[in-house]
Amino acid sequence: MKKAIYLILFSALIFISCEKEFSGVVDYTPDNFQVISVAPSGEVIYNAMDSLITIRINFAQNSKVAQVTCDIYSPDNRRMNSSPIILFDTGNPEFGDSVANDNKFANKFPLSTYDPVGVYSIRFYTSTLYSGNKQIAQTSFDYNNGQENIAPVISNLVMPAMVSAGQTITFSVDVADANGLNDIEFVFYEAFNPDGVKIVNSQGISQFPMFDDGNTQNNGDLVANDGTYSVRLTFPANVQIGLWRFEFQARDRGGLFSNKIVHNILVE
Repeated sequence: MKKAIYLILFSALIFISCEKEFSGVVDYTPDNFQVISVAPSGEVIYNAMDSLITIRINFAQNSKVAQVTCDIYSPDNRRMNSSPIILFDTGNPEFGDSVANDNKFANKFPLSTYDPVGVYSIRFYTSTLYSGNKQIAQTSFDYNNGQENIAPVISNLVMPAMVSAGQTITFSVDVADANGLNDIEFVFYEAFNPDGVKIVNSQGISQFPMFDDGNTQNNGDLVANDGTYSVRLTFPANVQIGLWRFEFQARDRGGLFSNKIVHNILVE
């Protein structure tokens, strides 16, 4: 009986071992392509005659590539295209491609004078049989929208002149920019206590952001992207009593600062 059991176990071991060895015979390379170059890169200057930039990715001649797409991101890392941009290798000049089936893919995307200056990035993707859609390359370029950079302007501060300790208030300021609202990078305020000391939080921040995001509940902003920046602030119950000074400013993507609005508020 024992010999029969040993024989069965021994046969099973041989079967399992042979199956494992056989399963390792197949060998393949999941991604059979090589990226040679991508574009654009360097500086791209707005052209009133042709506001389209040409996006390109070139593969080695022996590459086997399925569909190629890309996404373009603005300097604030916002995706500008609502759906993936398909790149074509059809020889159609409409897409910026001159020769069909040469493993050079292209398409065009519009950038205008209202798009902010700064560094844009493009991420390229392809779908493969084995790994699905995956990022394969990335490029960046410095966009010049052809306009002289003009500093933003802030106005129409809405803020009470008096507040009680423990009270929550909402205040706002209007921001305009001749280069477009997309050129606005940061709107902020600084606060100084009655002793003239600038307030700095535990993270070392003294320039506190204001928001144009339409988030009424958290930030008090009513309408997103309308140029009115708001913030909601609670004065602690133990806040220092007296006349506080608030200073408001905006900064654009070119690093220019707006005028400054100074407002005093009495905390009782």
